Amino acid sequence: MTSSTATSSTATDTFTYPVTPGDFTTATFGPTPSATVGPYWHIGLPWPDSPDAAPEGTPGRIAVRFTVIDGAREPVEDVMVETWQADAQGRFAHPDDPRGAVAAAPPGFRGFGRAAGDPTGTATVYTVKPGALPTEHDRLEAPHIDVSVFARGMLHHAITRLYFPEDAALHGDDPVLRALLADQRHKLIGERTDDGYALTIYLQDADPDGVETPFFKV
Repeated sequence: MTSSTATSSTATDTFTYPVTPGDFTTATFGPTPSATVGPYWHIGLPWPDSPDAAPEGTPGRIAVRFTVIDGAREPVEDVMVETWQADAQGRFAHPDDPRGAVAAAPPGFRGFGRAAGDPTGTATVYTVKPGALPTEHDRLEAPHIDVSVFARGMLHHAITRLYFPEDAALHGDDPVLRALLADQRHKLIGERTDDGYALTIYLQDADPDGVETPFFKV
């Protein structure tokens, strides 16, 4: 019979979160370790109108479709997409807006949307086109939607943006687009559709000059 290699804890052991033995109330806890996002996001996260940042019947309501493709060029069928944006006037109904919270325009609009993907990897959010946002040095951020992508195998969600093709005159002065190489900026520009806009998001590409979507650390 071989002896066990396990040993009991001693005073010299190093613990992730230091504690006083016998008194759990003195533990100093840090951030919860990361875990993969999927495939269980769909349990309890979506709700019936979660894709409706703008309810049906809202003036100016549009459909924005995000098709998510993985590194093997396959659609991510169980993807979840979240969006956050300003209202049609470029304002937020939130006290953190430095200009002050205002009622949403149009009425009924909320800044947040959450949508599940279909078998083509496409998640659809119903919203309104946002207005431009003021930024430092009297500049403007071009109208855009912030997009978070959740998918199986990812330790962290990926964050990107959708910009609108008709706002090309504002894109050159947008501080976020200006932070990208010139040949990468087009990857964040959506395409017009019959009822709104569409953007294809590529999660990965081995070729640094390939189709991979730019993602941001926030």
